[in-house]
Amino acid sequence: MQTAEKSTVAEIPLRSEVPTELTWDLTSVYPSEEAWNADEARVRELLKRLPEFKGKLKRSGKQILAFLTLRDEAGLIVERLYTYSHLKADEDKGNSHFQALNEKAASLFTLYSSAVSFSRPELLSIDPTRLRTFIAKTRGLSLYSVQLEEMIRQRDHVRSSEVEEILAQYSQVGRGPRNTFGMLDNADLKLPKVVNDDGQEQQLTHGNYVSFLHSRNPKVREAAYRGMMGAFEGMRNTIASNYSTHVNGNIFEARSRNYPTAIASALGPDNIPLEVYTNLVETAHKYLPLVHRYLAIRKKMLAKSGELGEATSGGAERKLRMWDLYVPLVGEVDYKVDYPTAQKTILSAVAPLGAEYVKTLAEGFDSRWVDVMENKGKRSGAYSSGCYGTAPYMLMNWQDNLENMFTLAHEAGHSMHSWHTRKHQPYQYGDYTIFVAEVASTCNEALLTHFLLNKESDRNVRKYLINHQLEAFRTTFFRQTLFAEFEMKAHALAEQGVALTADKLSEVFLELNKLYYGDVVADDDPVAIEWARIPHFYSSFYVYKYATGISAATALASQILSDGKPALDRYLKFLSGGSSDSSINLLKAAGVDLSSPKAISSALDVFADYLDQFEKLVDEDSAAKK
Repeated sequence: MQTAEKSTVAEIPLRSEVPTELTWDLTSVYPSEEAWNADEARVRELLKRLPEFKGKLKRSGKQILAFLTLRDEAGLIVERLYTYSHLKADEDKGNSHFQALNEKAASLFTLYSSAVSFSRPELLSIDPTRLRTFIAKTRGLSLYSVQLEEMIRQRDHVRSSEVEEILAQYSQVGRGPRNTFGMLDNADLKLPKVVNDDGQEQQLTHGNYVSFLHSRNPKVREAAYRGMMGAFEGMRNTIASNYSTHVNGNIFEARSRNYPTAIASALGPDNIPLEVYTNLVETAHKYLPLVHRYLAIRKKMLAKSGELGEATSGGAERKLRMWDLYVPLVGEVDYKVDYPTAQKTILSAVAPLGAEYVKTLAEGFDSRWVDVMENKGKRSGAYSSGCYGTAPYMLMNWQDNLENMFTLAHEAGHSMHSWHTRKHQPYQYGDYTIFVAEVASTCNEALLTHFLLNKESDRNVRKYLINHQLEAFRTTFFRQTLFAEFEMKAHALAEQGVALTADKLSEVFLELNKLYYGDVVADDDPVAIEWARIPHFYSSFYVYKYATGISAATALASQILSDGKPALDRYLKFLSGGSSDSSINLLKAAGVDLSSPKAISSALDVFADYLDQFEKLVDEDSAAKK
């Protein structure tokens, strides 16, 4: 989505020119670089002591406790050193001093990993009964019981030291397809020039591709889409061979570790039941008529505004094309919101999360958790970052618009999740998994949308806000679930011995595209090759987490708004859980069981409600213009 911005040209300031109050305060991490250097020297000495425990962990619980205590002492310092250095490096990528400091911190991570690498196989070589006896009888070792029990759970999938050594060497080879795709995608792919909105030829790039798809001119959108897909079509056989190697590599590793399938191998380490994945896909299928209805509204609106383009080949009916799915349905809205106003609005929007949540976030804003302004050399985008014992910092590149307010609410959700976890958990469990990482951030966005809709009377802004949510569901839930289903099918075919040729992969992807987008979207577009341009397919079975994340967040936000304190108490307990239990159990205790269709359905019912509201506004506006 896009919001209007006044066309003023402002000089991007140097880092030294940014007002201090708009920068993050890192002095609480290290008051000076001398303090950083002192910790670096200290941790290097600790790292030298860790290998001394090699071969001794089997002896007693006291040896295990002594090792784990030293491991965590060193790990905490390494994380703190890296947090400071990478935040300083991101302030100005042109500052070679802090880039070098960050490289030094990254090298410490490598040294740390090497120093503790012996411990996992050595601990796993201890009989589980004996290890549990150590835990029960060694004072202080119970602190690590969740970690050690998790290690025992995965014991059947850890092989002998000889096999593990071979698998470790293979992992470097296994990364080959991802690296190859990266080179093809970023270096070797030949993208064409296309005519832009000004009638000028412009080089198509990955960076400007979405901007072309936002064009109001269907010919510009089509040219960009066909140009991008055509480039991948020209490399279809090479990419298919590369992806097939990746998939078969996953299957090899799964079988080597005694998993029945590649998907079981991917879900197993996080203790995610297969039902979570299959339930996501099956429930998405049941709600596809809503997607088709939404796309029919999109088609109607674009046709009315003259932005739909030409008829498809083979008939007079004009259908949506794949290049029509990203053009904004609601025209630009003049919604200027400065940073202080955004802070106040977000604090009001998250009021349902309780007084302590609001007070803590307000104090975080005042205590300079956020690096607000863009400056020359600053890392682009936005993120939340920190470690145990530091503030949960946020990086922004602020622009006075609605999108940036949503981004700030999103990153604040991450930061408050981190704050609650670190406040209530010891270092050993003071972080959360990637599986739940987007839940708190997306929940904040849902609360902000609810708050703004309750107070906003401007019909165009209301349409914009609702469409913002509809697009979030279409792209983050349904599109990512389509991708997840493609991965599942591709791996299943390979496990059955079917060759993953370019034709086979395109056939699978096209059939899924027809299923998810329905008859309202033409199926004669070059969409069949889109599988070839998705980099996430080289991080296998990852994209489903986007869909489960938005589902859990939407369901939790709805519970908090409708049920009040009982739902809030469960949610705050989830935020405070860290890794003290499995992600699935933490979410289940919060009120969302992702292995059940109910959790996904409850989120998609919110999508249905927003769709009803949007259609009503569109129909009313259409009737008023007649």
